[in-house]
Amino acid sequence: MKQMIRWALILSLATLGSMAFAANTGTTVLYGNGAAKADTDLTIQDMLTYAIQDEYLARGEYVAIMAKFGTIRPFSNIMEAEKTHISWLEQAFKTYKIAIPKDESASFIVVPKTVTEAYEAGVQAEIDNIAMYDRFLAQPVIQDPKFADLKTLFTNLRNASENHLRAFKNQLGR
Repeated sequence: MKQMIRWALILSLATLGSMAFAANTGTTVLYGNGAAKADTDLTIQDMLTYAIQDEYLARGEYVAIMAKFGTIRPFSNIMEAEKTHISWLEQAFKTYKIAIPKDESASFIVVPKTVTEAYEAGVQAEIDNIAMYDRFLAQPVIQDPKFADLKTLFTNLRNASENHLRAFKNQLGR
């Protein structure tokens, strides 16, 4: 029942758009890592859902940024990596017989005004993504040997985000 109420709240807020503001407004978005941060009782399904939402959002934002500014690195490379991450997560959903959430990230995408702001947004998105995966990895349920595959998955996704973070920071340093 708690799970149903939580999802109804998240979906109604997302539908109304009342919580979908740009990351630079300081408002928490209840989608992806924003929803994960707000969730105080993470389940396997929650973690997988927030993870795929965050990967959907990253892919969508990077596509939108390239639509505005052209195909530029590291967005082009990282966008391809996000596709791979989504496929890994889809496999985990299938393994655990959980329905794969639809990609509803379009209503949460905000395209920065400049390329520099896009790199800055990339840095913040990866910091938030890393924090989400670190939180997942700290959950007692993930320490259970029967979820070793998820521990590996979340570790690999976090490590990829650390690489993406370095790429965005390198662009800002130029």
